[in-house]
Amino acid sequence: MPSETLLPIREVTRLTGINPVTLRAWERRYGLIVPQRTGKGHRLYSQEDVQRIQQILTWLDRGAAVSQVKALLQANPGESPAPAGSDWQALREQLKEAIAALAERRLEQQLNQAMALYPAPTLCEQLLMPLLADLELRWQGQFAAGLEQVFFHSWLRSKLGARVYHNNHQLGGAPLLLVNGSDLAFDPRLWLMAWLASNAGYPVQVFDWPPPGNELSLAVAQLRPWALLLSIDKSLDMARLQRNLVDVEIPKLLCGRAVSIHKHALQAWTDETLFALDSPQAALQCLRQLRGEQPEIHLQG
Repeated sequence: MPSETLLPIREVTRLTGINPVTLRAWERRYGLIVPQRTGKGHRLYSQEDVQRIQQILTWLDRGAAVSQVKALLQANPGESPAPAGSDWQALREQLKEAIAALAERRLEQQLNQAMALYPAPTLCEQLLMPLLADLELRWQGQFAAGLEQVFFHSWLRSKLGARVYHNNHQLGGAPLLLVNGSDLAFDPRLWLMAWLASNAGYPVQVFDWPPPGNELSLAVAQLRPWALLLSIDKSLDMARLQRNLVDVEIPKLLCGRAVSIHKHALQAWTDETLFALDSPQAALQCLRQLRGEQPEIHLQG
């Protein structure tokens, strides 16, 4: 009977989308995966290990914290899992305390730890999007809210920008063009979308500020992206936007909180290359469907 084929960590990353840093953290800190080792200490994973990783991802997608997953995997199917919301809430509170104190080093350390343990889509869904919502609510009329906002937005842009820059240097092919479609000085959801796409293996080009409307098609002609994503966080002149996009023949994704405001106008468009989405996670799923494939590798978050 032939022996089971064992997979190196790079192949497991390709199959599951979980980067080696996270796989090693799951092993060392939580004992979630226990691979075999070669004589030189290299990790080798069985098909059962790969299936277990998929089960771990299923629990994370349901909102479980990584510290709970081992018990959940060992529980009987009829048992009710313990709620994980309090774990994510506690981490959000720690991040908000660091932001309020303008404590960049503490903020960096806390997010780096989370990035090492969770896939980017899970972090976006369970931590970063709720954190943005909490902060934006807190900043309404609060003393020194402007200072907090400038500090956090500056740090977030630098943090995610560095990740995108690093990933771009490992990737080739036509980029995904992401454009701030509103007149916001900084659009955090645009950068979350850029990070998710970059982490999923797509090279990205980010325009923090919208180009003049009649020059957007020129940017597309010069950069030759395979898709255009416009982040819309404020209401727009939809007739003007439609005119600006008429010569853009690649897939166009409109994504953001203002999409729902223009729901009826968008439904009237007959452009089959236009997609309206309400979140970075939905945008990532749309990109994957447009490519007709799952990205081969998730780069380090």
